[in-house]
Amino acid sequence: MSAHPTDAAAPEGGLRALWASPTARVGLGLLGAVALLALLGPLLLAHGPRELVAAPLAPPSAGLPLGANAVGQDLAAQLAAGARTSLAVALLAGAGTVALGGTIGLAAGWFGGTVEAATMRVVDLALVVPRLPLLVLVGAYLGPSTPLIAATISLVFWPGTARIVRAQTRSLRTRAHVRASRGFGAGARHVMRRHLLPELALVLAAALVAAASRAVLLEAGLAFLGLGDPTGASWGRTLRDAIEFSGLFYTPAWQWWLLPPTLAISALLIGLTLTGVGLEGGSNPRTSRHRPGATP
Repeated sequence: MSAHPTDAAAPEGGLRALWASPTARVGLGLLGAVALLALLGPLLLAHGPRELVAAPLAPPSAGLPLGANAVGQDLAAQLAAGARTSLAVALLAGAGTVALGGTIGLAAGWFGGTVEAATMRVVDLALVVPRLPLLVLVGAYLGPSTPLIAATISLVFWPGTARIVRAQTRSLRTRAHVRASRGFGAGARHVMRRHLLPELALVLAAALVAAASRAVLLEAGLAFLGLGDPTGASWGRTLRDAIEFSGLFYTPAWQWWLLPPTLAISALLIGLTLTGVGLEGGSNPRTSRHRPGATP
């Protein structure tokens, strides 16, 4: 008995549906713009984010596309460096959340019984832990750093992913092609690798995007509170420096100091959200049937 063709083609069809979705294309375009800023910033900008290169509050010019802050640092260089920090935290925290939550959810959904019961109790316990205070405590007592912030976010937010993956795995475990594979003697590792993981791919990708979006917001918030990495640039830290300048709104400096990082955070979050919406539509047949042009 062969694998169900519709199930086998689900990830590929979901990716095609993602690219066909105008919403997802806008999201991917915004993510691409932020990635280009992060990659090309050091090549196109003449200064580093911490260098003193101009007079305080210097307006935008050919050498300073976004002007300077209150101590004369290049705000365009800080924006590009902040993009690298945000993307790094998004990738590290997103991957960590999905790896931990996906592994635990897959094991719980596949083995069931005592394993599932014990795992779900751990998930329930983790869900009641106050998350934001824990992040603040870690940043305050263990020393802020980008990898540590990403690791803490992963350890705090994995239960939601575990519950989603566990539910999907329970559903997949009862399907005909999975039961047939087990009936022919395939082991758990083979079934997971050949059947479950390909069909969970879009679910895991959507979870990755959601975790990355949350990590970007949390990293910016912690940096705004002064709990981010003091040695690195961050959009949240740039916003904090701008807000703390008492005469900000008495000068036009807010236009190139406060506005660009606010727009950058918004663009990255909107890009991740729209991409996640596209992935959800590709992985959920009930939503994909309602897309314009979808075959009923």
